[in-house]
Amino acid sequence: MSFSLPQFAAALPEIFVLGMICLILLLDLFLSDEQRIVTYLLSQLTAVGVALLSFGYLGSETVVTFSGLFIMDDMAALLKGSVGLMMVAIFVYSRHYLLQRELFSGEFFTLSLAAMLGMMVMISAHSLLTIYLGLELMSLSLYALVALQRDSMQASEAAMKYFVLGAMASAMLLYGMSMLYGMSGTLNLNDMSAVLSAIEGEGELSVLIFGLVFVLVGVAFKLGAVPFHMWVPDVYHGAPTAVTMLISTAPKVAALAMLMRLVVEGMGPLQPQWIDILTLLALLSIIVANVIAIAQTHLKRMLAYSGISHIGFLLLGVIAGTAEGYGAAIYYVIVYAIMGMAGFGLVILLSRRGFEAQNISDLAGLHRHHPWFGLMALLIMFSMAGMPPLLGFWAKLAVLQAVVEVGLIHLAIIAVIFSVIGAFYYLRVVKVIYFDEPAEGAPKLSPPEDLRLIFTLNALAILVLGLMPDGLLELCLALFVV
Repeated sequence: MSFSLPQFAAALPEIFVLGMICLILLLDLFLSDEQRIVTYLLSQLTAVGVALLSFGYLGSETVVTFSGLFIMDDMAALLKGSVGLMMVAIFVYSRHYLLQRELFSGEFFTLSLAAMLGMMVMISAHSLLTIYLGLELMSLSLYALVALQRDSMQASEAAMKYFVLGAMASAMLLYGMSMLYGMSGTLNLNDMSAVLSAIEGEGELSVLIFGLVFVLVGVAFKLGAVPFHMWVPDVYHGAPTAVTMLISTAPKVAALAMLMRLVVEGMGPLQPQWIDILTLLALLSIIVANVIAIAQTHLKRMLAYSGISHIGFLLLGVIAGTAEGYGAAIYYVIVYAIMGMAGFGLVILLSRRGFEAQNISDLAGLHRHHPWFGLMALLIMFSMAGMPPLLGFWAKLAVLQAVVEVGLIHLAIIAVIFSVIGAFYYLRVVKVIYFDEPAEGAPKLSPPEDLRLIFTLNALAILVLGLMPDGLLELCLALFVV
């Protein structure tokens, strides 16, 4: 039996985050509330470090280490770097919101960093075991974050619902994984793919398909795809908006990476079966979410259903089953995260001490008192609706091109039809901002400079990356070109 030393350099971002979490946990014990800014700055430093270390790995050779449990390739580097940048923005968005509600605590930052570490492990997982460990680390941290506002009945209810449904989904995922392990005799994704390709018996294939179904149920729950979306609007509604922003963005990137590792790398021989299941999930997500979102008057619930419909779109890229399709799916999830942060950033911007921006009507007359914020909100809504030349348009176009190229024209037509239907609720928000009268006595917004800056940069990124879409799109497509 031979033993080889793991290549620790490949896992440097994870090692860095783990070390910083330990340091922050220890240091936070000795800080008073007035000194909590130190925890915030160290958390920001951690997220920046992750982005730099991960992006620095782009273009390097693929490394599989820790006895085949961990992989560091270009996809992992890009996605982990993106998650690091998202966490920087989320921390900036959250600071003022948390201070006003007396939630600016070490728990928020350490739990957020622990969730980020779980996401990074999921992204670099090369084994069923690593995937599950990363998923649980992320999920348990997020459950606790939703319950951060302990005095709020709404937040407690959302956390309990999230925990119970999340535990059921994890159990189904684990059950599916156990069936796959039982049939393949290995936890390693590459080895599993090789074993599955040699299986021909109908009985064995039936067991594998059962395992596949359970695995996809677990992944669909984490993505929030219909019909496993029940938790999404309730949790988004009940959680503090800073936590909602976190749940709705970076974990989607990790969940897509998990899907890619599991089904594309580990279950490639079962592609005809998983494509059928993913097609059903994608169509249901696009159709159901866009129709239900029309009836929503609550801003966070509308954004929740909007997110579900976007998950349906990004699944179209995976369904295409080509390098272009996978690249388009990666591009879509990054674009969605940028737009999602801006959408919930708008909610944070409108909220203030003692007041939560809950309804779409709270945006009434925003353009009149704050024309710049009104313009930024217009860019966000138009991009989410998929209007050119904004970023959301190119993301939708990329996945639609991928499915059309493989002959799935009917999927593209259905997606376009419901995208047009979905544009109604985004345009309604714009109409409220520009044409509705503001409520009497509504106080003037006075957000701090850092919140103004990050919201403006976030919204302008949607415009600038939309006017110059080639760089990010080509980077995503290059991940899968051999």
